[in-house]
Amino acid sequence: MANVIVPATQVNTNGKAIPLLGFGTAEFPFGSNDNVKEHILHAIQLGYRRFDSASIYLSEQPLGEAVADALKLGLINSREELFIATKLWCGDAHGDRVVPALQRSLKNLGLQFVDLYLVHLPVSLKAGECEFPVKKEDLLPFDYESVWKAMEECQKLGLTKSIGVTNFSCKKLEKLLSIAEIPPAVNQVEMNPLWQQQKLRKFCKEKGVHITAFSPLGAKGTVWGTNRVMECEVLQEIAKAKGKTHAQVCLRWVYEQGVSVLVKSFNKERMKENLDIFDWSLSLEELNKISQIPQKKGFVGLEIVSPNGPYKSPEELWDEEI
Repeated sequence: MANVIVPATQVNTNGKAIPLLGFGTAEFPFGSNDNVKEHILHAIQLGYRRFDSASIYLSEQPLGEAVADALKLGLINSREELFIATKLWCGDAHGDRVVPALQRSLKNLGLQFVDLYLVHLPVSLKAGECEFPVKKEDLLPFDYESVWKAMEECQKLGLTKSIGVTNFSCKKLEKLLSIAEIPPAVNQVEMNPLWQQQKLRKFCKEKGVHITAFSPLGAKGTVWGTNRVMECEVLQEIAKAKGKTHAQVCLRWVYEQGVSVLVKSFNKERMKENLDIFDWSLSLEELNKISQIPQKKGFVGLEIVSPNGPYKSPEELWDEEI
């Protein structure tokens, strides 16, 4: 299984392909794992070429150190072999703070540029706040125009190859697209067989926005994750019949929807298993069974919902896509 290079697809306008399977670096509580660099280095050795970070994850520095070590060890020939993304945290989601925030991230990463820079959430916090869970009294409305103009400046300055968003609904994406000079290349959202995002996927396909799925297994072990995906009997039955793991069936389903997917496991065996989704497929009957699974969103965003905040309810945050 070692050195299985993940297939890539073209999704942005800057000539660089994005790997269809990426490696997540968040470990909750953020910053609680002292071995993130070693895990990332092992992932590179296995064949992962896409890495997802964020300033709030506290994983940028170990990711950068792993990239430097991979170059020294000859695991990769150049930084260009990797696709690296990081995210703008809500406390820096203010027009005058965006470029400096990315410059800090690049310093943490030890890189001159990232391949993708994402707005983490469609909400802002009091300037400079960088903690999760957030203080509800610090929640502020998201200024689409000033923040996105600054994101576009990041791309024009060459600090990032592409820009995008995370956790944006159809309505919020539509608002952003109406004012954007450079449209978002990617919308990174929760997606798995129990939250299939059919409406959003259709909208993004029409608008030329690539979807990356996070929490394909339900994010068990996070502050908001559940066991529902991994306990789903339909998926368990399909996995048993195919001689695959439950996780592999989930990942293969996401992959077959034409989106890219992020996996996050620091367990060495599961890191290998998660790569083994490309040389087999789900049957039409199996896909039909999965399409009939009752749908329920896992990440409802209670952490950024407040009676006095910009979003009074999860329905308002997700524009009824819940």
